[in-house]
Amino acid sequence: MLKNLLRSRPAAVDGDALYALAVTQARRPDFYTRLGVEDRIDARFELYTLHVLLLVLRLRDDGDRGGEAAQVLFDTYVSALDNTLRELGVGDVSVGKKMRKLGESLYGRMAAYEAPLRAADPDALAAGLARNVYGHDDGAAAAALARYAIASRACLAGQDFTAVVREPEWAEISA
Repeated sequence: MLKNLLRSRPAAVDGDALYALAVTQARRPDFYTRLGVEDRIDARFELYTLHVLLLVLRLRDDGDRGGEAAQVLFDTYVSALDNTLRELGVGDVSVGKKMRKLGESLYGRMAAYEAPLRAADPDALAAGLARNVYGHDDGAAAAALARYAIASRACLAGQDFTAVVREPEWAEISA
């Protein structure tokens, strides 16, 4: 037991910095200008969730240290959602209910996107992205975003852990 307590651990990952990397990518204008994502708070939430998930999946592939980093990133994202609600003026009494609803949405999106991302299935991913990002069932409208997400997963997989947590390389955004 003491061995586990005293063993050296890898340097902790800065969750805020890792979350900022996902947000910076999700805010790229090309998503809105080239891929037709509407600039609405719910569409931004969807893009943030997609990019956080892409990083979480990549980090988890790196064993224990990656799993720890993925959890730090996820916890930071949930905390950012809570802070955003408060900044939008949601009262303390309502934050819990709204966070529960957002949490359910977050887990639902991640569950819906994870299998198609792992299988590199653009049609299945496009169907989920069409509903959640674009607000309709036309998978063709989300095909470019699905291709981007699958290509980004592949780009991230080709990078070592240190590169991913410092400056991940994402796929090109193209229609």
